[in-house]
Amino acid sequence: MIALGIIADTHIPDRKRTLHPEVLPLFRDAGLDAILHAGDVSVPRVLEELGDIAPVYAVRGNRDLWRLGHLPLFLELEFGGVPILLTHGQGRWWNYLAGKAQYLIYGLQPERYKRRLVQAFPHARVIIFGHLHLPINDWVNDQLIFNPGTACCPDRNSLPPSVGFLRVHAGGIIESEIVYLKEG
Repeated sequence: MIALGIIADTHIPDRKRTLHPEVLPLFRDAGLDAILHAGDVSVPRVLEELGDIAPVYAVRGNRDLWRLGHLPLFLELEFGGVPILLTHGQGRWWNYLAGKAQYLIYGLQPERYKRRLVQAFPHARVIIFGHLHLPINDWVNDQLIFNPGTACCPDRNSLPPSVGFLRVHAGGIIESEIVYLKEG
């Protein structure tokens, strides 16, 4: 089995000074093979702290342009023979701005993000993204669409901060889980 810790939208220090106090112990105790950060890291220190636990793969979110602009917009990974796509989900700047306008007019539309990601990455068995600050753990046909929510600052539906876990078992069997953290 391959154990992956999934985290997104840490927003350090623009919204919080440090990682949520449960994140590092939770990831350390899980015996992870890797940690996947789906963007809006904000500062390199976060990746260094996570890297003390397991190898980290990270993508650039809309808040990462200045200090982590070298990160890719998406990564195509493979764990246990399972193709995994990691992205923040906002796309390029024009997609980000169009998404902001749609959000202001129509509100949050998670289904629109899911459709766009499935269409853009049909070859991935798992699509991991962030950006929405909303946990999503849904199968669309044979693709897992997974958003761990925000480890920092939920702003929708009064949900607590959250992270996620993926476990890839022999034969490509995928187990996914959202873990809610205490408010704080």
